[in-house]
Amino acid sequence: MDATKLRELGLDELREKHLQYKEELFNLRFQNVTGQLKNTSRIKDVRKTIARVLTIVSEKTRAMENSAGRR
Repeated sequence: MDATKLRELGLDELREKHLQYKEELFNLRFQNVTGQLKNTSRIKDVRKTIARVLTIVSEKTRAMENSAGRR
């Protein structure tokens, strides 16, 4: 999922996506260890997506804190 689509989501949805991708990463790693994983590059893609989600969560959290602090 690209960053523009992730930025459209709310914080709760982003946290849910984060959990989904973490679970997928766990499953991919498990498949890799057992020799069942064919596309090993998917692990790298999921790790990058998790980083994107966490970055956007951080940005949105900071924006909310800054807007609350200005009141």
